[in-house]
Amino acid sequence: MENDITLYVGLDVHKDSITVAYALGMAEVEQLGKIGTSKADTDRLCKRLQSKARHIRIVYEAGPCGYGLYRELTQKGFDCMVCAPSLIPKKPGERIKTDRRDAVKLVRSLRAGDLSAVYVPSVEDEAFRDLSRAWVSAKDDLKRARQRLKAFLLSHGVRYTGRADWGPAHRRWISAFVFDTVWQQLAFDEYRRAIEDRLAQCSRLKEALREAVVNWRFYPAVLGLQTMRGVQFTTAIGILAELGDLSRFAHPRQLMAWLGVTPAEHSSGEKRRQGSITKNGNSYARKLLIEAAWSYRHPARVSPQIQRRHEGIPKAIVDRSWDAQVRLCRRYRKLAARGKNPNIAVVAVARELSGFIWDISQLAMSLAVPNEAREA
Repeated sequence: MENDITLYVGLDVHKDSITVAYALGMAEVEQLGKIGTSKADTDRLCKRLQSKARHIRIVYEAGPCGYGLYRELTQKGFDCMVCAPSLIPKKPGERIKTDRRDAVKLVRSLRAGDLSAVYVPSVEDEAFRDLSRAWVSAKDDLKRARQRLKAFLLSHGVRYTGRADWGPAHRRWISAFVFDTVWQQLAFDEYRRAIEDRLAQCSRLKEALREAVVNWRFYPAVLGLQTMRGVQFTTAIGILAELGDLSRFAHPRQLMAWLGVTPAEHSSGEKRRQGSITKNGNSYARKLLIEAAWSYRHPARVSPQIQRRHEGIPKAIVDRSWDAQVRLCRRYRKLAARGKNPNIAVVAVARELSGFIWDISQLAMSLAVPNEAREA
């Protein structure tokens, strides 16, 4: 029966319109036209698709419009996929790109099984990630505000003789400085106020994160990861908020590849060539991972801060974090002894660190670290 044939549907989604193409089984791809993005428009589209076949598979590219359409379609019982745009097959020399062509290409790639699905977080996980990203954006704004003030002072020949690290002494010196002209003083005060506003915003968002993380389903993993060297509250929150459910990675090597810390490779025949890391995946999670890996340059030890983070954590997780520290510190020393560049050695350590993060987060979720455990 015709209704038993799978209907493949490709959607080219934009802010104000959705271009639809479809193919019934192995038949030629047809155009269904352009529709709006309101719920009434998608409801009418779903009814038209259901009248054509019983088994329907839908795909659209991940983009700035988020996952609202995916959740709406899955709630209606459709088999929907959000695919990675960078992994869509493309013909060499293809120079024409339109919405209709994109929708047709999605249908053909879906039917051939050439598309890679992206991970769609739950509504709660996405909400927590949005809060975490707001905090990251506030920290970036604070950094830029400080850079603007430093550039302003430098352009007027004002130099701080000590270490300009925004410590107590540096902040006292800035607060006491006065320009001779009124207009320059006004500009200086505005730069200072921008920094104070960003500091207050960062403080509010960080406090909101500390309150929200207790009710997050990955809270045990947050506590478990903080037993590791170099992984404090900010790092654990940032990594888990971006990665989401680590159980979706069947093996640590999949997580390493997703983070883009595996070497690029171009091999043919008996020749095997490896280059720098691929830098695929989430750049912010990779940045946090490499920053944490720098702490393994020093000999293995449990500092008082790490010891406090161990309080209330199951012994199995604490022992695993110590195993990770011993192995990764030894790994860095061996690479340094072989004359490796420190940056290359740290990236190699970060690659192995991601495997321990995968393991400890899985262990923490299975052991259900108690909520009474205290984070640093």
